[in-house]
Amino acid sequence: MSDYIYSLESHLTAGQNGIVAHWQAAATAANQNLYLAGGAMRDLLGGLPTRDLDFTLEGNPLKMAAEIAGNLNGRIVSQDDHRRVVEMIFPGGITVQAAMARQERYAKTGAKPQVTPSSIHDDLRRRDFTIDAIALALNRGAKGLLIDPANGLADLANRELRTTNSYALYDDPSRLLRLIRLKHRLQFTVQERTAQQFQNALDENLHRFITQASLLEEFRHIADEPSPSEILRDLESSGLLALFSKALAGPKLNLAAVTKLERLKKSLPLGGPGWLEGWRSFLNVVTEKLSPREKTELHEALGISKQDVESAKKVPVQAKKLETSLKSATLRKPSQIYQLLAHAAPDEILYTLYESQQRLVQDRIRNYIQKYLPMAQEITDAEVVAAGGAPGSPKFEKIRENLIVNRLNARPKKVEPEPIMEVPALSAPRGRPARQA
Repeated sequence: MSDYIYSLESHLTAGQNGIVAHWQAAATAANQNLYLAGGAMRDLLGGLPTRDLDFTLEGNPLKMAAEIAGNLNGRIVSQDDHRRVVEMIFPGGITVQAAMARQERYAKTGAKPQVTPSSIHDDLRRRDFTIDAIALALNRGAKGLLIDPANGLADLANRELRTTNSYALYDDPSRLLRLIRLKHRLQFTVQERTAQQFQNALDENLHRFITQASLLEEFRHIADEPSPSEILRDLESSGLLALFSKALAGPKLNLAAVTKLERLKKSLPLGGPGWLEGWRSFLNVVTEKLSPREKTELHEALGISKQDVESAKKVPVQAKKLETSLKSATLRKPSQIYQLLAHAAPDEILYTLYESQQRLVQDRIRNYIQKYLPMAQEITDAEVVAAGGAPGSPKFEKIRENLIVNRLNARPKKVEPEPIMEVPALSAPRGRPARQA
């Protein structure tokens, strides 16, 4: 087994490894070469948690993706028929992107590219940054082969961001936003020539060609980053924040509130990278100082759907209801707190913690995160089966719930103190008897 394959299997979660295995089987059956590439390889080689699985096939992945999503209870989030790219979400919040290996030729900056199928080597050379232009072969004939035509491994070692070619930022100006975002996420420096390319693109106002779809995608990515406040500050200083909202590019940019939200999110192991609904809390917080009209202008600039806008507006309302429930005097047992919060959306829990000034509410949320949730996760499938639950049946989940309730409400066993052994007191030393005359 290749060292890279061993590293991959050790690095990924059990759920991610299962999805990789399904893609390998499907690609073998379709006689297509399959590669893990992009951010997944960057995170693997850089020792970072793998946020997304990025597959590249020397062939069309769309039909294969639909079949795998159906078999694994996943769903397709978006699909680009022009580039042959599909994004999916699987149970457990595992996100996957599958794409056709391709070349892209741009007639002019920001134009829709001419797309043609290509080899994996050509696909990697046309990408944005060298650290994202590394692939690992997963097909049977070359399994474990690392492909690195732009020497991205060296840039990973040097902790440096470098474009794969001189036209990377000119062909697709949305990469200007991505460069700032990756710089802060990875804490990398920008290579000197790439920094000059960035400045030249700004001087030529190429950022005006960034599409609405790209702005929305970047906004959602920023919301999912560990330090969005730093990214927003950098976007403002470079003049790019006005692309999202002219009102934000000034005193209405509430960085203190965004910093508070990101600090709270880091303390809650509820979402982590790829948190599906995390952008809703972020949208509410980052627009706190905007007028209703300015908020509407931002929504329109990003092309946020009416349904998503309404969903985001509901978060403060739902958080208020959750706060009221958490203050209830009838909420006495740990299992009651667990059941209430286990059925709440993570985004609502985060926003409740952000807004609530009630110490009782904050303590109950932290107890849920730090105590009750870990205890509930200790219940294994084997324990449920032993209690009479058949995997996959409604009874299985009911038994699991009962086991969780019993464990949470059980009083901790008293630890009997060890008996203290009595040590006999030592008698004082006797003096030497007086000598007789």
